Amino acid sequence: MLPQHVKQIRVLMLNEKENLERTLFRLEQGFELQFRLGPSLQGRKVTVHTNYPLEGQRFERNKFHVLPWNFPTGSEDDSDKFCSLDLKIAGSYQYYFDSGETERSGGGYIVVDPVLRVGADNHVLPLDCITIQTYLAKCLGHLDDWPDRLRVAKESGYTMVHFTPLQTLGKSRSCYSLADQLAFSPEFSPEGRNYTWVEVGALVEKFRKEWNMLCITDVVYNHTAANSVWIRKHPECGYNLVNSPHLRPAWVLDRALWHLTTRIAEGRYKAKGLPFNSFGIDHAIRSVLSQDVFPQIKLWEFYQVKVENAVEQFRILLQDGVKTGGKQGLRIIQDPQYHRYGNTVDMDSVLATFVPHSFSPQHIEECCDLLRQKLVEMNEEQYRIIQHHQEQAVNCVVGNVVYERLADHGPKLGPVTEKNPLVIRYFTFPYQDMTLQQELQLLDQPDKMCHFLAHNGWVMGDDPLRNFAEPGSNVYLRRELICWGDSVKLRYGSGPEDCPYLWAHMQKYTEITAKYFHGVRLDNCHSTPLHVAEFMLDAARTVRPNLYVVAELFTGSEELDNIFVTKLGISSLIREAMSAGDSHEEGRLVYRYGGEPVGAFVQPSLRPLMPSIAHAMFLDVTHDNECPIQLRSALDSLPSSAIVSMACCATGSTRGYDELVPHQISVVKEERLYPKWNPEALPTSPGEVGFQTGIIAGKLALNKLHQELAAQGFIQVYVDQVDADIVAITRHCPNTHQSVVAVCRTAFWNPKTHKYNANVPPMFIPGKIEEVVLEARTVERNAGGYKKDDNYINGMPEYTVEIKEHIPLQESTVVKQAGVTSKGRSEFVQEITFQKLTPGSVIAFRVSLDPKAQKLVGVLRHFLSQFSPKYRRGSAPDENPPEILLKPLAQLMSKLTLADLNILLFRCDSEEREDGGGCYNIPGWESLKYAGLQGLMSVLADIRPNNDLGHPVCANLRQGDWMIDFVSNRLTHKEGPLAQVGQWLAAMFNYLKHIPRYLIPCYFDAILVSVYTTALDATYRLMSSFVQNGSTFVRHLALGSVQMCGVGRFPALPPLSMKLEDVPYRISPVTGLKEQRCVSLAAGLPHFSSGIFRCWGRDTFIALRGLMLLTGRHTEARNIILAFAGTLRHGLIPNLLGEGRCARYNCRDAVWWWLQCIQDYTAQVPQGHEILRCPVTRMYPTDDCEPCKPGEVEQPLYDVIQEALQRHLEGISFRERNAGPKIDMNMRDEGFSVVAKVDPATGFVTGGNRFNCGTWMDKMGESERARNKGMPATPGDGAAVEIVGLSKSAVRWVVDLHAKGLFPYDGAKVHRDGKKQFISYSQWNQQLQQSFEAGFWVSGDPEDPNEKHPDLVHKKGVYKDSYGASSPWCDYQLRPNFTIAMVVAPELFTVKRAWQALEVAEKKLLGPLGMKTLDPDDMVYCGVYDNSLDNDNYNLAKGFNYHQGPEWLWPVGYFLRAKLYFAKKLGEEAYAKTMTLVKNVLSRHYTHLERSPWKGLPELTNENGQYCSFSCETQAWSLATVLEVLYDLQVTSE
Repeated sequence: MLPQHVKQIRVLMLNEKENLERTLFRLEQGFELQFRLGPSLQGRKVTVHTNYPLEGQRFERNKFHVLPWNFPTGSEDDSDKFCSLDLKIAGSYQYYFDSGETERSGGGYIVVDPVLRVGADNHVLPLDCITIQTYLAKCLGHLDDWPDRLRVAKESGYTMVHFTPLQTLGKSRSCYSLADQLAFSPEFSPEGRNYTWVEVGALVEKFRKEWNMLCITDVVYNHTAANSVWIRKHPECGYNLVNSPHLRPAWVLDRALWHLTTRIAEGRYKAKGLPFNSFGIDHAIRSVLSQDVFPQIKLWEFYQVKVENAVEQFRILLQDGVKTGGKQGLRIIQDPQYHRYGNTVDMDSVLATFVPHSFSPQHIEECCDLLRQKLVEMNEEQYRIIQHHQEQAVNCVVGNVVYERLADHGPKLGPVTEKNPLVIRYFTFPYQDMTLQQELQLLDQPDKMCHFLAHNGWVMGDDPLRNFAEPGSNVYLRRELICWGDSVKLRYGSGPEDCPYLWAHMQKYTEITAKYFHGVRLDNCHSTPLHVAEFMLDAARTVRPNLYVVAELFTGSEELDNIFVTKLGISSLIREAMSAGDSHEEGRLVYRYGGEPVGAFVQPSLRPLMPSIAHAMFLDVTHDNECPIQLRSALDSLPSSAIVSMACCATGSTRGYDELVPHQISVVKEERLYPKWNPEALPTSPGEVGFQTGIIAGKLALNKLHQELAAQGFIQVYVDQVDADIVAITRHCPNTHQSVVAVCRTAFWNPKTHKYNANVPPMFIPGKIEEVVLEARTVERNAGGYKKDDNYINGMPEYTVEIKEHIPLQESTVVKQAGVTSKGRSEFVQEITFQKLTPGSVIAFRVSLDPKAQKLVGVLRHFLSQFSPKYRRGSAPDENPPEILLKPLAQLMSKLTLADLNILLFRCDSEEREDGGGCYNIPGWESLKYAGLQGLMSVLADIRPNNDLGHPVCANLRQGDWMIDFVSNRLTHKEGPLAQVGQWLAAMFNYLKHIPRYLIPCYFDAILVSVYTTALDATYRLMSSFVQNGSTFVRHLALGSVQMCGVGRFPALPPLSMKLEDVPYRISPVTGLKEQRCVSLAAGLPHFSSGIFRCWGRDTFIALRGLMLLTGRHTEARNIILAFAGTLRHGLIPNLLGEGRCARYNCRDAVWWWLQCIQDYTAQVPQGHEILRCPVTRMYPTDDCEPCKPGEVEQPLYDVIQEALQRHLEGISFRERNAGPKIDMNMRDEGFSVVAKVDPATGFVTGGNRFNCGTWMDKMGESERARNKGMPATPGDGAAVEIVGLSKSAVRWVVDLHAKGLFPYDGAKVHRDGKKQFISYSQWNQQLQQSFEAGFWVSGDPEDPNEKHPDLVHKKGVYKDSYGASSPWCDYQLRPNFTIAMVVAPELFTVKRAWQALEVAEKKLLGPLGMKTLDPDDMVYCGVYDNSLDNDNYNLAKGFNYHQGPEWLWPVGYFLRAKLYFAKKLGEEAYAKTMTLVKNVLSRHYTHLERSPWKGLPELTNENGQYCSFSCETQAWSLATVLEVLYDLQVTSE
């Protein structure tokens, strides 16, 4: 069975305070949307709310419900938990989330596309298949004639018809001025008939079933016709002077301008230059308005205070001794009814501002004078403001007059008359003529005022989210409205309760429309109040769930467009090719509005939800814009249509374009009828059209092609600007690799008057041209010139289309010749030269890969289909495939060990160089991080989602086979199963190399993804159930085990005992002899990955539990433990292993980490205690002997453990071998002396001196200039807290082992004070327990008897970093090391104190990824590590501050584990808070791990998580300790 993972899942990551309301997310029905927590929210109690309806419930926009969380792994890990929506219903849906503290932490919208169905079989019409044609409904005639007129759309290949409104129109006869929104217009019924919506619906359904054609119509919510009967009955539905008194001044100005019109029409202003010609118009109008109109109407009075009235009111209040608690600062209150001088003064503010010295008449009058003066000033300021408004009104009036009467591109209305007034009226005036003074008296009569309704229109450059008729806007006063004088703007208020009749009326209108039509076009969408459109569309979708919604927006901003698209669930936004000024821009729009690039990568079914642009309905011209023939040449209609038709989106046109109607068909003035369909129609027949008319034959072919490309998955687009006029557009199918290439020669200018280039460049088309799909050109014919018909909307008869379809290339009259050229073995290219690609021509080729390449692609897809069914289409088996490909890859992978997988997946450059290779270098870019698959996968993970085919990796793949060969060759040279995987890859690549180069990045990625995911599956199958059942985060971290554990060319570990079972062997690639093949653990990549610097005792055993024991690599962990055991010397485990022969025994902690790992092994591994009896082959059975041969001296592991403990009790003191610059060129001579012992007084393991560093904080000064050379930055001498904790853990463990009979020793004999004495481990254990808090707790109490240096305490409530350091102040430095002791020996700590110390550490030391290695309040703290810096600063030079502030990652694991442990002891509340912290911190590690090209966690960061270039990019112990935290969470949850 093939895996059926074809369900499309999109993942939306939620981030704190991320509001995505202006981001468009488009999804299809059948998709699953998953919400997951981003790093900022992990660990917090996040609740996701959505208004997407529950199963069986209807959608209510304001009804939200909570989505339940799914926990795929059942663990406490937040990295994989998600909540989801199964998207089955079209529309716009909102989500938001909260995280406990705030009501809304973020949110956004998703838009689910409708599913449209046509035909008797109800088959799906994809949105990209739509080809729409707009009809002005009033030009269709009687309903009985509609089929004949609309058949033009069917026969021209359109799949959708857009009707302008079919309702009764208003007096102006504008298609968008509706007198009655509910009635089907009676003009469509012949005499004696009364057709209704029912008959319309039957016709629409007939078109859907029989013609496979859908119908949509406009909804107009913003206005109604000024002569609508219902608006007279319900004037509250418009903006009138009763409900919108702020419009009163604008109404006064509007009436004054009307009276100016009548006076000009009567000739009263001839002396002042009105009526006018083009000379002096500006001055004449300005003069009349400023001298005659504005002084008469005194608009400023509506905004001013009656000064004397206010002063008198103030005087009375003062005389009455009234006092106030008001604030100073004079406040004017605008009269809400906008009466002249109706503004008032806030007397509280007056009384607070003008306070008399006394209430004597004199002082009162002084105050009144001051107030009077101030009010006069404020009135003057209002006057100036109104003057500015009036100046803008004058500018707008002048601009309007110039456009309407004088401009060449304007309507040239002629003389000013009452029919064609000076400027269009802004308000209705349904009364008989009267004088202006009489009209002004109507302002006091509400029954009259309510019928003065504001007209609608649009405002250039206005904010589309602002309603320009509401208070606060001065659009009407400033005459900025481009007004539609036939319509009244509707006033909805904030909800149905504000205007019940209007909302109910428009809801019914909407429901009628949705019942009978498949979709709606939102007219004037950008000016429709959003909440109104939301309400109406919700009602429409209740009637028709799969409602198709289109709109045209003029916001000028994609971000603003998105607000409308997301909130309204707009399916397609209308875009227009006419907006392009040249062919280059036209081609760019095709690329912009849909499709992915040719050769795009195959995307996974589960992937992030990416923002998208609105789905486009790309029209060659819209019905309300200028005719292209007026702006371009008639010859351009065909090629521009072809360019549009090749777009990967919905396309369309308006009726008349295809017939070459040479003028705009006016939505207001046009009353003629559209011609009917007659296939035999003559060119000169005005009432009929057929295939010979205009470009109809060409449009049919283009529409069919457009639908075929969309239906068959030609989703990839390439646009080539061949020259200034020629655009070549390729649509490519990524499954079959067929292409259609359309070459369009535009004709923006008439060839009779414009000289076009005679030399058409040749074209190179990759692949084999199967046929010419179509070739067409616009030609002239003898049919007479254009004459506008009186009855029918006729086009230009002198042009037609010469077209051929589906012809062989050799029959083409456009192509001169087609030669075959070859660019290498995989490029089959045809060179096309043209002879008749004249302006106005189009040719489209169907192109396949050449037969050989087609077959090879089919074979590739066949073998890839074992990984995903998405490759089945276009696949074809190979008749004689290589034998290696007959086996499933998973079967080959199942034979690989984890050591093999290290080679397959990882290996950094220095590891690979040991074998004579290296990581692949991309010239001009950089080298990959790994030689294995992860190196490429990390880069491709960034390239793939963005289809970044211009990336240097893609360029390298297209240019040659070097990278391809590198991937397979490095494996085929190996032995065994790895070589077989290499052979499998080589066989697949052999097909890959012979397909066209432009497809190689896509298929190379597909092969690599398949191999990589199979390798990951094989990896996890070899690991523990913790990993197999773990979260993605757990698995990513577990991959660190494969990353770090490998076998190099030279053995890194000393030999194990020959008596051990399950030790892997190989034939040495160096000596040819049999040798052990044990994996070793690299400390970090890339710096500590190969040679003698690969293995370090301390690093190995800090990382071993997480990377090997928890991942189930028990045998390999055992081998590493025993190999290091064999190197024990002086009772110590080496720091630098150096294969044992070059080991350095200069650290005091490695042996304790080794003992901790043995303890962890016995606890973690079934029958783990058996390791204690495993034989250890000793390399140094005595301190001073030369290395012994393997097997020469062997003893059980428990004896080696005993030796380590006994030697510490005895006391260790020696000088390193070869002391001096040979082994350390920086250390001073004193530093080579190593001391470690147990303090008899406390039981603490102590040692070191101020010239060496025996703990993990081991930076040795290197700068002679700064004089820190040979001085350790952090000596860690005395008793280091983590060593004390580790030793306590070890001693407690052996006591327990002895009690169970698993460890033969209960103590050790030592020489002390010249005597032999026996020290029991039980006694040592108790001594440590008693001594620890007395020695390490910093109480801050100066009277504390345990405190030796109270003067050095600068942080209280913490644990010391050491005890008894040679520099006592070092003991008191706050560092994160005490958390290690808390985890390995929690019994040493009292819960209250431990918690207090952890709180301080969290506040002071915890960084984004790691722990500060030093208290930032410390005088030597510096959080930025720069190892290359050499200056005079002792504390910084040559990276001296390595452990003095930079934030190391591995301690954060111990900090979090300690927090969890002690939080549990404190109770539920503390534990819940700690869980939040832990998850939040871990989320940052997860994010880093996901994004890191190394797929690891770094050694350290600079302060506040900043990147440090000197850090290892991925460090074993960083990965391990974070994985241990996740394990603790898992154990806790169980």
